[in-house]
Amino acid sequence: MKNVYFILFFISIYTVNAQNSCDNANSYLVNAYAHAKDSYESNNISHLKYYANRSVEAFQLAKKQLKDCPCSKALEFANKAIEALLKVEQEETFEDGRFFVKRGREFAKQSVIEMDQCAFNNYQETSTQTVETPNNTSTQLSDLQKEQLKLQQQQEALKKQEAEIKSKLAAQKLEAESLKKKQIIASYKKVMSNNVKTYNESLSVCHCQHKAFENTTISEDLSSKSIDEIKHYFTENLKALASDYIAELNQCN
Repeated sequence: MKNVYFILFFISIYTVNAQNSCDNANSYLVNAYAHAKDSYESNNISHLKYYANRSVEAFQLAKKQLKDCPCSKALEFANKAIEALLKVEQEETFEDGRFFVKRGREFAKQSVIEMDQCAFNNYQETSTQTVETPNNTSTQLSDLQKEQLKLQQQQEALKKQEAEIKSKLAAQKLEAESLKKKQIIASYKKVMSNNVKTYNESLSVCHCQHKAFENTTISEDLSSKSIDEIKHYFTENLKALASDYIAELNQCN
């Protein structure tokens, strides 16, 4: 009888270690899938490649944990996802890169599904072994309830972690877009300032009696507008400035 308990003890240690690796792998796979989704939903090639690389990094971490986790299907799909996502970096167009991101995203999704299936199968095996162990009915029931509670807690923790990851990625996305807006606004302001200077110098050389052009004061908050709206705003201002310049030239004698 002592030998039986001794064997069960080592089996339980192995099971716990394997479960920990599976839990860690599952967490990394969820992260990888979230990054792949964000890559696919990107609207420019820079963000597309950035999140694709983040997804590959998460998959690499998952693979290390999957070595000690009996879930070969999840590993197989993870490798396929990595293979597809690594091709994104070398693509020059947004459409070509997005093609491989889409494939990587689907493989990532399958990897997470297979990981959940493995967790369910392991739970079923543990439950069966617990029921078949003799002379421990009350203890078996208690252990089963604890295992169910543990799985529920793990699922809730993963859902919470996924929500936090999505929130962080959304914040990073907003921050990147805000920075891009500032860069675009600064570039357009510089162009307008250079044009004003050039127009004034040209009219002076032509000895035109004109009122000096001045830099346009931005009266509205452009940070709340989309990038396309910002570009449209400055394009219209540049057109208006150019029209005024042509009009002044036409009046020159």
